[in-house]
Amino acid sequence: MVIKRHMVKLGDVCRVLSGTTPDTNNPAYWKGNLPWITPAEITEDSDIIFDTKRAISKEAVEKKGLPLLPKGTVLLSSRAPIGKVAIAGIDMYCNQGFKNLVCSDKIYNKYLYFFLKSKTKFLNSLGRGATFKEISKSIVENILIPCPNIQIQKQIAERLDKVRELIAQQKEQIAKLDLLIKSRFLDMFGDPITNPKNWPLFPLGKFISVSGGFAFPSSEFKESGLPIVRIGNINSGVFKDDHFVFYQENEKLRKYLVYPDDLVLSLTGTVGKDDYANICFIGKKYARYYLNQRNAKLVLTSNLDKTFIWQIFKSPEIKKRLTSLNRGVRQANISNQDILNLKVIYPDLFLQTQFANFVKSVEQQKEVFSARLFHLEILYKSLMQEYFG
Repeated sequence: MVIKRHMVKLGDVCRVLSGTTPDTNNPAYWKGNLPWITPAEITEDSDIIFDTKRAISKEAVEKKGLPLLPKGTVLLSSRAPIGKVAIAGIDMYCNQGFKNLVCSDKIYNKYLYFFLKSKTKFLNSLGRGATFKEISKSIVENILIPCPNIQIQKQIAERLDKVRELIAQQKEQIAKLDLLIKSRFLDMFGDPITNPKNWPLFPLGKFISVSGGFAFPSSEFKESGLPIVRIGNINSGVFKDDHFVFYQENEKLRKYLVYPDDLVLSLTGTVGKDDYANICFIGKKYARYYLNQRNAKLVLTSNLDKTFIWQIFKSPEIKKRLTSLNRGVRQANISNQDILNLKVIYPDLFLQTQFANFVKSVEQQKEVFSARLFHLEILYKSLMQEYFG
């Protein structure tokens, strides 16, 4: 679909409205049923918002002069952070963290929603302020948007909606398969904390060794060589095979090599956040990698299956036991010894192998959905680029 690049300012096709936070010490302002939203309630996957976590009273609206955001308003966060987008599915009010757009008959709200979703980096570049960045009403009003006729806008939004729906379906299928693995684990072994099947308990040090990474100097990173697995590649619990830096291969650093399907764990993160003690298998994009500092490779003996121990570490309660040992006030650190001392259940190895075979079968199904997801996400990005530049 080719769009004529007729550009208009948002202020010419929308009315920009913000809000405020009524005095939180005045109970009368918060004993109402009028929906009131903050940017924290909007996520990357937010589409249409039909409910809010808090509600205010008619008195708060009148005393503070809060403008009504009518159903269909495009919600745009203007600070902390800039660029979250959603559409109001009901009439609502908001705090001061928005510059919302009430569309005229010249702009379709879902089309505007997708346009703003495509411009997160651009919107952030418009932020002003010393303490924290914010985009003002005048900045938003002066943003240029391609504005074909309404019918074309609706066709574009419908196409993008369809692709995003297909993306959501693939993600849902992958999530269901992940739940299937968890369910099979519990069926076979029971809860690893309460241990209802009375499996013997052993410290992991009986079955594994832990080898840490190397502090590769950033001044020596290269454009080619061996990719370095850093915290950001594994701290989500899913191996991310992008944003690598590279290091010249050196025989003296052989002990820091890791390979596809090696089991690695992130040792450092932020206190109170879920960004450490996350485990994953090394991906297969490269034949070998270097392991950076503050990551650990788990080397297992023949008496323990690594797929079984991978799922053990996925258990929230097991992970909580490990993270409760962190060393640090703001930055959390786990030591190799913490891992070795961790006591876990030890079922019969034959059952562990059965579970591993089941997981392998499920992972093959996940690969199919993941491949579809990959291509759909590329399509979505290309369409956004085509329509909005």
